[in-house]
Amino acid sequence: MSAPQQAKFVQGNLFKHVAVMSLTSSVGLMAIFVVDLINLLYISWLQDEAKTAAVGYAAAVLFFTTAFGIGLSVGVSALTARAVGQRDLEAARARATEGLILGAVFGAIFAAVVWAALPWIVDLLGATGRTAEETLHFLRIMIPSQPLLMIGMIGAGALRAYGDAKRSMMVTVWGAVVLAILDPILILWAGWGLTGAGIAGWGSRLTIAIMALWPLARHYGGFGGWTRQSVILSSAPLFAISGPAILTQLATPVGQAVITRMVASYGEQAVAGMAIAGRLTPVAFGIIFALSGAVGPIIGQNLGAGRMDRVRRAFWDSLLFAGLVIVGMSALLFIGRGWIADLFHAEGLTRDLVYLFCGPLSLLFFFNAMIFVANAACNNLGAAMQSTMVNWGRHTLGTVPFALWLAASWGAAGVLIGQAVGGILFGVLAVWLALRVMDQVAARKAA
Repeated sequence: MSAPQQAKFVQGNLFKHVAVMSLTSSVGLMAIFVVDLINLLYISWLQDEAKTAAVGYAAAVLFFTTAFGIGLSVGVSALTARAVGQRDLEAARARATEGLILGAVFGAIFAAVVWAALPWIVDLLGATGRTAEETLHFLRIMIPSQPLLMIGMIGAGALRAYGDAKRSMMVTVWGAVVLAILDPILILWAGWGLTGAGIAGWGSRLTIAIMALWPLARHYGGFGGWTRQSVILSSAPLFAISGPAILTQLATPVGQAVITRMVASYGEQAVAGMAIAGRLTPVAFGIIFALSGAVGPIIGQNLGAGRMDRVRRAFWDSLLFAGLVIVGMSALLFIGRGWIADLFHAEGLTRDLVYLFCGPLSLLFFFNAMIFVANAACNNLGAAMQSTMVNWGRHTLGTVPFALWLAASWGAAGVLIGQAVGGILFGVLAVWLALRVMDQVAARKAA
């Protein structure tokens, strides 16, 4: 990347930059999430409640493993973006390379630990009988592919740090294309059900890893030189950011696991309804999920350039953008709620939960967006532990008491309502804390 290109990246219109980076990143994210939703759709067409519920249970575990990769990609993206903002492209290549190596190693270790603990995890989630067997079977296929996903996520994060939104987007788009091709062939045509879904997932993750590494090698000078010692030394600054970020990201799947356990007591229809709502969320709000990853490098580059005024502006523009997206998508979900429920053959309690999500609860996702943006700001301003505390607070104190309280009156619906309502308090708290961090960083730079 040339110096003029870097200057343009740092100094351009921030609202437009936030929108472009989020939209392009979300195309890639939503490509995966849409096909993941279609994956569930194909399983639902088998009209086997045990298999559909198994996808819901498995989602909680896969979300947990994915969160580990997200946390590492946050650290690599932040360090690479700072080097780019300081015009040190050799250091940027080194940070990306070291991050990829550490991601592959820790991804393999993490996947092995989770795989060994799967029977205990599935039991803890509340799955029983044939549903538990289907869940365990699917997860035993998918979990070993975790290192490939880690490489792909970290590589895509490095591309975003270079400002290459398009190629970062295409990493997951190609993964989605492969999944879209393999899913109907393996799940329906071959009749392999969840086995086919797991094999298709492997193909998708392999593609994601390849498409993340290829543009880094071809367009950004390849990978920096490294030794065992340099990788070990690089782990300290990386995990200074990624460690808290991983803990931050793990809060969400832990909270989701608690909710899954609560919903499980209301039967397979309730778990199936929760699974559909869980798959609809990232499709409807993929832009918001992408926003948290897109605004981080923007803040990191402006921090590296010493422009705290633009750091604040990027923060507020991100919240405005999130609000506009959520209102628009919630309106579409409400209008299409009947069609969505019919598409998944949702009946009874499953249908009730789909209707509940499409409109009423989806509007409350704005408070989650506040947390996402605030966490991205804190991660890039040296206050990553604050993000960790907010996220764990949101998914413990901001989830469990509210879910238990409302479940007593409204059953499974009350669990989901309580989970959403609890986010209001922590969304406001996260923004207030992030603004304090910005003031503290600005004061240190002025001193």
